[in-house]
Amino acid sequence: MKNALIQKLTDKTAVIGIVGLGYVGLPLLIRYAQVGYKVVGLDIDSKKVAALNAGKSYIEHIKAEDIASAVAAGSFATTDFAKAREVDALILCVPTPLTKHREPDLSYVTDTTGALVPHLRAGQIVSLESTTYPGTTEEELLPRVESTGLKVGSDIFLVFSPEREDPGNPKFSTRSIPKVCGGHTPACLEVGIALYGQVIDKVVPVSSTRAAELTKLLENIHRAVNIGLVNEMKIAADKMNIDIHEVIRAAATKPFGFVPYYPGPGLGGHCIPIDPFYLTWKAREYGVNTRFIELAGEVNSGMPDYVIDKLVHALNARKKSVNGSRVLVLGIAYKKNVDDMRESPSVVLMKKLEELGAAVDYSDPHVPHFRKMRKFEFELSSVQLTEKSLASYDCVLLATDHDKFDYNLIEKHASLIVDTRGRYQQHHDHIIRA
Repeated sequence: MKNALIQKLTDKTAVIGIVGLGYVGLPLLIRYAQVGYKVVGLDIDSKKVAALNAGKSYIEHIKAEDIASAVAAGSFATTDFAKAREVDALILCVPTPLTKHREPDLSYVTDTTGALVPHLRAGQIVSLESTTYPGTTEEELLPRVESTGLKVGSDIFLVFSPEREDPGNPKFSTRSIPKVCGGHTPACLEVGIALYGQVIDKVVPVSSTRAAELTKLLENIHRAVNIGLVNEMKIAADKMNIDIHEVIRAAATKPFGFVPYYPGPGLGGHCIPIDPFYLTWKAREYGVNTRFIELAGEVNSGMPDYVIDKLVHALNARKKSVNGSRVLVLGIAYKKNVDDMRESPSVVLMKKLEELGAAVDYSDPHVPHFRKMRKFEFELSSVQLTEKSLASYDCVLLATDHDKFDYNLIEKHASLIVDTRGRYQQHHDHIIRA
């Protein structure tokens, strides 16, 4: 069974199933199609499925022509999970958010696996890519897969291979980012390497699914802790009237022993604000207190309040109350030059300002209309930046520094700018660093 599946994956006669067609799953679908595989995309969102089958893209940095090429070559998307029986590989790319109590929410993983189980058959590989705590693949997927009577490692194969997508990063693509892969058994790992080896330049095997799960968490915890450190440094530097961005630029000239991280209004995206708490939660089972992670989380989650405090004081210095002021938030994507709003601190800032009585608008060239989110909903569209529109606001809050913004125009016509990204390096009385 193993050798036959490896052969099909190697000669590209295998059919690849991608479950979850978002920022992770869609690039994978395109990549497999580009190298010659037939791909079946599975998703519960009928609008996404219809768009893909029509050759259209709903993610800004993914080209419609790449989707159209995949469809023309025989790949397609469907909401019918029974089609899972027709594929040789199932790659799960579904969300793993936190509950309101900041505990792991595996409902997307378990519900998706449950929907696939009736359609599993011998000779398939199942790969989970969703970021999660160590033990998820063994504790949640393994028993569900084996409930079919299939034996993992001989009849069917199970791996964990964490996604490493960085939306909008022109330096790295799905193909060029090394792929970590851990199997439940050595045979599972062999099949996993064959699954990814045809489409990824470098596959990095590890000893188990648990090691692969922890690898992904370490990567994101590393970033969260260092961002927490630099955010704390920003607050200290501000009290000392020192520009933290100038300090970071100077420190980054050291050719060894220093990696620059940059402060901001809070953490955003589908990984950094969430993933560290998956390990914090699991570590309690072993009696371990993850103090660095929790401290970084405390600092990072407090940054929106720090920004609001700076904005309130800036308005107050101009004899204005935030209640009744008109505030324009620049950039509501979680990072610059993308349309991805997941866990964006900009939206948290919008909500906090609204609660304080401000009239809030936003401008974002990548997000023309505010998309409904799990926690937030605004009936707003992006404001076009003109001399007149900028001058009409009491404060312009630079939350996400997209390159498409005309910063000279903003500087010249906004009466007050609160800059959370260090975009403005020169000192001006109407620009407040936050």
